[in-house]
Amino acid sequence: MSVDRAPEAEGIDDTTTAPAAAAVRTYAVAPGVRLNVRSGPGTGYNLVRVLPEGVRVPIYCQTPGTTVAGPYGTTNIWDLIDSGEYVSDAFVHTGSDGYIAPRCG
Repeated sequence: MSVDRAPEAEGIDDTTTAPAAAAVRTYAVAPGVRLNVRSGPGTGYNLVRVLPEGVRVPIYCQTPGTTVAGPYGTTNIWDLIDSGEYVSDAFVHTGSDGYIAPRCG
């Protein structure tokens, strides 16, 4: 029995693999908070939607923006939770006062 092999693409060897999709961790929004989601990293950006109480959000990346005070301190860190959707890190329980995800951009 013979096995046909597809021709190898030039410049690619059989040790080349596609990167695995990284699992994105989710974080709890402060209890009792309906959190504003903005179109950019600051309070001057348009309100996109309001998250209901008790939700968890993914953090894909973080970026500096408007300084905001919330249940988890005062910070200028904003979390990208979806394409074009940011929330202030002051309302998200990350367990850290600093960056916990890569910088956006």
